[in-house]
Amino acid sequence: MTQARRTSARAWCRVDLAGGTLDIWPLGVLHSSSRTVNVAIDLAVEVELVPSPSSYVVIQGESIVEAESAGGLAVSEESALVGLIADEMELPPVEIRISSASPRGGGLGASSALAVALIAASESFLGRPASKPEQRSALARDLEARLMALPTGTQDHYPGLLGGVLEIEHHAGGERVRRLDVDLELLAGSLVVAYSGQSHFSAGSNWQIVRRRLDGDPETVQMFDGIRDVTVELPAVLEAGDLEKAGRLMSREWSCRRRLAEGISTPVVESLLERSMAAGAWGGKVCGAGGGGSIALLCPPERRQLVVESLVDGGAQVLPARPTGEALKVESVSPAAEG
Repeated sequence: MTQARRTSARAWCRVDLAGGTLDIWPLGVLHSSSRTVNVAIDLAVEVELVPSPSSYVVIQGESIVEAESAGGLAVSEESALVGLIADEMELPPVEIRISSASPRGGGLGASSALAVALIAASESFLGRPASKPEQRSALARDLEARLMALPTGTQDHYPGLLGGVLEIEHHAGGERVRRLDVDLELLAGSLVVAYSGQSHFSAGSNWQIVRRRLDGDPETVQMFDGIRDVTVELPAVLEAGDLEKAGRLMSREWSCRRRLAEGISTPVVESLLERSMAAGAWGGKVCGAGGGGSIALLCPPERRQLVVESLVDGGAQVLPARPTGEALKVESVSPAAEG
């Protein structure tokens, strides 16, 4: 096994266009033909691994966490996920540098992008063969579930691994991922992503929803059926380039999602969505589990600036996020190359 001197990996955040939460097992298989549709956006999460003489160090912004073991990193909230992954991958003492273009709590899947980037970087750093995307996704999902002691899904990992607009079908025995034939430049001209200013915590909301669905709550079942119906229709609409209809479908999905649990919708989020619609947006929804975080909208290109201004006037931070077709990128420099 050849250990690299320095390894970096970059994965993308995502916008879920419809069908989030259905990726949490077993919800997807309880609603036949369900799927999740999302798109990778060029807000990157980057990790860099550098050998360390004796300790494990995680650096992210102004936060620096140091421990004697990989497991020791998991004691700190700031480095818990990194510690679990480093321990699982059996990394030797290493310095791990992390940067993220997503706002903290933005609901754009940044923690999952970090997880798959770190798994991929660790494989390269250790000289191991690269795992398949579905293997990296499953490992990241399970370690995130171990960290939170709650069920977690898979939809956040694939955009960071594969790029593009994805349809993730939830079948008995596992998911089936298909990259949709979507004009990314056309989509970029209509997509607006904005951070509401309210950080969200997805795991708590998701667990409430999972419990209600497993208990057979009639309204929850009905709302998931409604979400599923949107996700069945959306892929063909996106591939046809009918972004006006896609925006309306996103709003329809949101009308069901916001009723899944108290707190998914907030006054701030609703105000931003109303402002954007008044400015000419075709439709939109909250990204991720809601309760704050970011919103995604589709609008006519000629109305995009007006929509952006309406969101800024409402206190939101419009993010420089465009769809990207690039896949996860890993780069390594061997000791021989450096020296």
